[in-house]
This record gives sequence, C-alpha cells and structure tokens, in this order.
Amino acid sequence: MNARQKRLFEEALKRNPDLKVPTEPAHSTEELSEEDLALVKQGVGDKTGRNDEPAMAADGDEYVSGELTGQVVKYFDDKGFGFIRPDSGGRDVFFHVSRLTEGFPTDLSPNVKVAYQIGMDRTGKMAASQLRILPSA
Repeated sequence: MNARQKRLFEEALKRNPDLKVPTEPAHSTEELSEEDLALVKQGVGDKTGRNDEPAMAADGDEYVSGELTGQVVKYFDDKGFGFIRPDSGGRDVFFHVSRLTEGFPTDLSPNVKVAYQIGMDRTGKMAASQLRILPSA
C-alpha cells in the first residue's frame, strides 16, 4: 500500500471503524471483462448485484434500476461541475459534466430535472454518474 492509499484508508477508517484492509485483491485484471473495466474507469463499480429490470419513474418514463432523480441546484459552466438536490431528500450530490450521457451541457441550469446513478469521483467521494437530463413536463 503506497502512502496515498494508506492516507485514504485512514480517512475512511475514521468514518467507518469496522473497515478492514483487504489481504488480497478481489479480482485480477484477467478476470474482469472489458465492460467491467470500463465501469471501473468511470468509478461506477460493480453492477452485478443490481436488478436488471427497469423501474418506472413517477411520470411514466422508464429509467434504469438504481437510478435516482433530482434537480440541478447549481452548475458552474466555466468549471464543468455542479450539484444535484435529490428528490428523495438528503445531501446534495456532486456531478461533473463528463458524466452527462444524455442532453447538452448548455441545458444544465438550476431547477432542471435530471436522472443519475450514484458512483464515486476520482478521489473516492460520492458523486453522480450516468447523468441524463429528463424531458421537461
């Protein structure tokens, strides 16, 4: 474990005292498919435990299982990131424009409805991934 990994682990250990250091890697790169590697590069993680059936949104639009909805609270166009307020409540979620899969960055403004999945940013913090702009009602 290098110094950065050790520091990140110590910070995570403060938030979760039951966290254990893995003794051996969970997967080697030979065991991962190209699709899995693409997800890992995105910081999304393993989706094998998720239900494959699409769920129905409140307005009748289909969306992917595990997908959340919310509204853009703030978007910094010059920096390419912003924050989403989840419809289910809780803390605002960070997003980066590079995670936008449907829609145009110019459409990201306060009160725009979006659908997203929870993933991790490059520092290991919670962030929105697979972000898409929902059609207005």
